[in-house]
Amino acid sequence: MGRMDSSAPVLCLASLSPRRRELLAQIGVNCSVVGADIDESVLAEEGPRDYVIRLAQQKALAVRRGGETLPVLAADTTVLLEGRIYGKPKDQQDSLAMLRQLSGRTHEVLTAVALADSQGVVARLSQSTVVFRKLTLTECAAYWDSGEPRDKAGSYAIQGLGAVFVESLSGSYSGVMGLPLFETAELLRASGIAYWSGRVPP
Repeated sequence: MGRMDSSAPVLCLASLSPRRRELLAQIGVNCSVVGADIDESVLAEEGPRDYVIRLAQQKALAVRRGGETLPVLAADTTVLLEGRIYGKPKDQQDSLAMLRQLSGRTHEVLTAVALADSQGVVARLSQSTVVFRKLTLTECAAYWDSGEPRDKAGSYAIQGLGAVFVESLSGSYSGVMGLPLFETAELLRASGIAYWSGRVPP
């Protein structure tokens, strides 16, 4: 079965991330795109899992409440090391500090995906474990200069140059990228939204 790119959008993606749109296209889902602007501050006493699920739900609901009539899919990703949340770096210094913390260590990547439609909002959580090799300050600085880490949780992109830092991955590659396709497909199926399912058309 081919991709449904030529058809009208069946979904609104509440993200300007090209990688999330590419991942939806990978499973045959054509979508429109609307950015979601929400406060991403961590609430007092909020755990990392609750945090990413809340943000994904808030993004989806914000776009839906903005007048979007299609079902809205949103996701949020965070890197977790020893209980500390690592979001997007504020600047070069912050990026280098994050990468040096992750260097030679094992961290978790949590990605929540949420779908909001006329029935409400439902979310799923993907958890992956990533092991980084030892990084030098020189290569961390060069990586910042590439521009890639600037809008990435944990200051790296596994689908880009940052792949050379990853010694091993246990979990969901697409989840570490920012949209776990297994959990996404579960949400789509439950809502009756078509995606590639392995069936050959008659």
